Amino acid sequence: MTTEFPLVLVHNLVKRFAAGRGLWGFGRSRGVVAAVDDVSFHIPPGQTLGLVGESGCGKTTVGRTILRLVEPDGGRVVVDGADIFALKATELRAVRRRMQIVFQDPYGSLNPRMSVRQTLVEPLVIHRLANGAKGERERRIDALLEEVGLDRRLAGSYPHELSGGQRQRVGIARALSVEPKFLVLDEPVSALDVSVQAQVLNLLSDLQERRHLTYLFIAHDLAVVRQIADEVAVMYLGKLVERAPAAVLYRSPRHPYTASLLSAVPVPDPNAQRQRIVLTGDVPSPAHPPPGCAFHPRCPHPKKDERCRTVPPPLREVAAGQLAACHFAEEPMP
Repeated sequence: MTTEFPLVLVHNLVKRFAAGRGLWGFGRSRGVVAAVDDVSFHIPPGQTLGLVGESGCGKTTVGRTILRLVEPDGGRVVVDGADIFALKATELRAVRRRMQIVFQDPYGSLNPRMSVRQTLVEPLVIHRLANGAKGERERRIDALLEEVGLDRRLAGSYPHELSGGQRQRVGIARALSVEPKFLVLDEPVSALDVSVQAQVLNLLSDLQERRHLTYLFIAHDLAVVRQIADEVAVMYLGKLVERAPAAVLYRSPRHPYTASLLSAVPVPDPNAQRQRIVLTGDVPSPAHPPPGCAFHPRCPHPKKDERCRTVPPPLREVAAGQLAACHFAEEPMP
């Protein structure tokens, strides 16, 4: 792990949701879901942390809570020196220029009644950028479109007139328009065709190098994350179960859940011999997680014992720069 001072620092982040009530919203609450449970990580300037895990593990909630699109229940987040959770509403608005988000659905995240030009002008107006002559705004919009690989003639188009890849590029341009330092990329290519995914990933890498951006890249596809992440954090039922530099994690995972996810990644070689790790059972209810290690009901590790069922394993360093929450993280994977 790098020793460079982090641009993004997340410490003991907690977010809980009420599990709901009875029919028609009456009756007692059914409990609380810990969507994010004591999550900590940091991202150095200009680097990418890939946050991965199955659907429902809390990845998106982490990203939105960091930006205070969802209010936290505990923890601390510092972005570019600003203590995000301590800011008042007026202060937070000023800081939002430094941190932006690109959403998963490029169609749902764009206003269908606004043209591309209007979509890109809106953040400039809100943050009082390019308030001079109209020509200045037009030049900035043209530059943004060119930077994300779109023809400036598309500025007058509406979302329904664009392809999925073009819409996502507009979303990226909108995020870049206020010149942020940190981007939360929430499944930014999962809704795109494979060939378009590669183009958008290359674009994100180029933008990061050119603008020295810092990314939190949220995804469920480890093959995609491998192309862009410097470090990878794996989530399960609201907790981090492993974190390591990408090259180390892909070469030598220390948590059985990580190993099972990696075993499902397709390999473009029909002759490759791989052992698929198939997990049994379903993901436990986040409202009623199992005691001990939350993964133990599905864990394929041959050495799991009573500790796994009763003692929650801490996220600890098991090798240089590699953390894992498993009682047998030092043992060879099955």
